[in-house]
Amino acid sequence: MKLLVLGSGGREHALVWKLAQSRQVTQLWVAPGNAGTALERLAGSGAAVENVPIGADQFDALIAFAKQHRPDLVVVGPDNPLALGVVDRFQAEGFLIWGPNQRAAQFEASKAFSQEFMIRHGIPTARSGTFTDPAEAKRYCATLGGRCAVKADGLALGKGVLLATSIADAERAVDEILVDKSFGQAGSSVVIQELMEGMEISLHALCDGRTAKLFPTSQDHKRSHDGDIGLNTGGMGTYSPAPFLSDSELEQVGEQILRPWLAGCVADGIDFRGLLYPGVMLTASGPKVIEFNARFGDPETQVYLPRLENDLVDLLIASATGTLDRITLRWSSQACVCVVAASGGYPGPITKDKVIEGLDAAAALPDVKVFHAGTAMKNGKIVTSGGRVLGITAWAPTLAQARDRAYAALGKIHFEGMHYRTDIGAKALAR
Repeated sequence: MKLLVLGSGGREHALVWKLAQSRQVTQLWVAPGNAGTALERLAGSGAAVENVPIGADQFDALIAFAKQHRPDLVVVGPDNPLALGVVDRFQAEGFLIWGPNQRAAQFEASKAFSQEFMIRHGIPTARSGTFTDPAEAKRYCATLGGRCAVKADGLALGKGVLLATSIADAERAVDEILVDKSFGQAGSSVVIQELMEGMEISLHALCDGRTAKLFPTSQDHKRSHDGDIGLNTGGMGTYSPAPFLSDSELEQVGEQILRPWLAGCVADGIDFRGLLYPGVMLTASGPKVIEFNARFGDPETQVYLPRLENDLVDLLIASATGTLDRITLRWSSQACVCVVAASGGYPGPITKDKVIEGLDAAAALPDVKVFHAGTAMKNGKIVTSGGRVLGITAWAPTLAQARDRAYAALGKIHFEGMHYRTDIGAKALAR
């Protein structure tokens, strides 16, 4: 089979790494890819994965490439192409493509759409309101005592959520999104959600329009600094499994969230074929959905795929063709930890083109994989090209061992301005 993967981040490198392990794959392109994807080799032939210099949202060029090279499956990694309708475009040209269509991608592309869907179909979530007028938004914040999450309605690279614990904080957040337009068009309206308290976990479920297969638990670390302080980021690290739900409790959470979600999709005529990723808060009154994402998480993908024992090609085809009910997901019992190494200044302004040293030494360690995110090749050297640069990932029989391995590998890597959290997995280990 010939595969085309769209995207350039750590999630896409992890997808490419796992897909390349399938002996069904005879050729694999990534558009545009990164310095890490270009280093991968196919398990079946040893052939190199090929980066293609086409952006994931350059639909006309992607379609032209696909018509020339005829991939058997197209795999979409990032959220923005999904929201813009890349799946619809490829389907119209007769290609098999994995990912939700534009209507289904609204679960992530519009937080207002998601909130209204959850309320309509009885999916547990926080009390919320949607606003375009700053004064009305601030009045609603006051009814919550200022304890709220103020969210840009649209896509904002995982950063469009501002948390407030006072009325003054909430009003500043409203102004930042609606008045100052810090998130551009994504902030043309805001969703204000009561601040939920509890343990946050990431759930993933592979869907084919009728069937949903739940993944094990994981936990992301969104804040930029240790102790969950600092600005929200796209994710500074993650681990799986998270010990806050037993297998039976995970199944129960799936029943409370996935069953009404699937029924709601059928009732509303939404054909969701792809990966649903709900962020869930385990509150004192039960699990509640914080928000939905419509693709693999980043960096959750980096800890799920090393644990996945299935051929990923089979899973994605089953999801895209509506045959997921024939598949049983198989998972390693090992724990997996990913620590993100970010550029100095992230999630604010960053500088690029910093030479990355120590990659080979880290990769030489057993049960370690360094996934590239914001990297590029320049003058024969791998350099930084984004905010989140690398996802240093390790697996082991226990979470503590996996965490030690990941940080040992990270200790061999250096680039100017590199920063990372030192407490990935600490909540689980303290439990």
